[in-house]
Amino acid sequence: MALPGCGAMMRGAAAEAEAAPREDAGGGLRILVMGGTGFLGPHFVEAARARGHRLTLFNRGKTNPERFSGAEYADVEQLHGDRKSDLSALDAGQRWDVVLDTSAYVPADVTRSTRLLAPRIGQYLVVSTVSVYARNDLPGMDEDGALIELPDPTVTEVNGETYGGLKALCERAAEAEMPERTTIVRPGLIVGPGDTTDRFTYWPARADRGGEILAPGRPDGPTQFIDVRDLAAFLLHLLEQRTVGTFNADAPAGALTMGRLLETCQQVARRMNVMNCITTPCPQPPGASSTLTWVPADFLERHEVQPWRDMPAWIPAEGEYAGFGHTSSARAQAAGLGYRPLEDTVRDTLAWWREQPAERRAKPRAGLDAAREREVLVAWHRERIG
Repeated sequence: MALPGCGAMMRGAAAEAEAAPREDAGGGLRILVMGGTGFLGPHFVEAARARGHRLTLFNRGKTNPERFSGAEYADVEQLHGDRKSDLSALDAGQRWDVVLDTSAYVPADVTRSTRLLAPRIGQYLVVSTVSVYARNDLPGMDEDGALIELPDPTVTEVNGETYGGLKALCERAAEAEMPERTTIVRPGLIVGPGDTTDRFTYWPARADRGGEILAPGRPDGPTQFIDVRDLAAFLLHLLEQRTVGTFNADAPAGALTMGRLLETCQQVARRMNVMNCITTPCPQPPGASSTLTWVPADFLERHEVQPWRDMPAWIPAEGEYAGFGHTSSARAQAAGLGYRPLEDTVRDTLAWWREQPAERRAKPRAGLDAAREREVLVAWHRERIG
């Protein structure tokens, strides 16, 4: 189980000695990344390289296989295999100081890798999720909250019903094989440049399009997320400091609202478009004019507009979700988690989105399409008039 409270950052002398960095003439930590080529992985790799650490990536070589190719990344060792069936590339006597597991979804996979690597590493960090908690109705939920217990702990299919429970089992699997040498990080919604889900990107992109924006609920409705680069920096910090324990990596509880998020998206989109028109004259910059129309949650429910899926990063903080937007990240902040300005996250996400191919931008993977949004807004205005 996770080590609670301040004890999560403390270890015995034996564990300290076993986990001590083994630096060679090249300096830095030797870091093995399970995964490393998706969304979070590349940001971590770049942060670690910038600090002089040596990296080995282990994955199937199927996701973004060219991401770290070429002479620029000659310092990044890449090993290919399948953590479900073939770990032979890791079973050749190599030693690493620490392991970052960004692809832990099924506990048997974690048991397999930790059992193989435990004699040859000092610390194992599992990237988990705040979705492991059994309850979402408690504002201020911290790392000691009860976790989901799956009815069938042997299930291996990862879906909306099993995701959180399987992640909780992955945590336990790592801790069982490497007690007092395991770090668990539970991020909330991870956002920023490179995200393929569009669960945050929808809002900067929507503001960039301009016009009347359907805004869900109320401006003071809470939301919570973490910039992928802040998360990557925190993971690296925990490994460098050899910190074990369990940490919620999310925005400060209650600090972000939908109003602040959407207004920031408007401001950033407007500013970026004005700057574009300074260098390239344009008659009316898109996104220069937009308005927010706040539509109550009950109306959205009646019109089958779904929280999170249709209105990304938003769930009404009531009933079984009364704790939404208020998960405690105090322990992570005390351990070194920091945050960049929201404006930077929005700006960089929008800049990345604009660079995507036109066919990709035409089909966002989250949020309402323009026609459906207009339909709901028209219905809302009619109801108000009537």
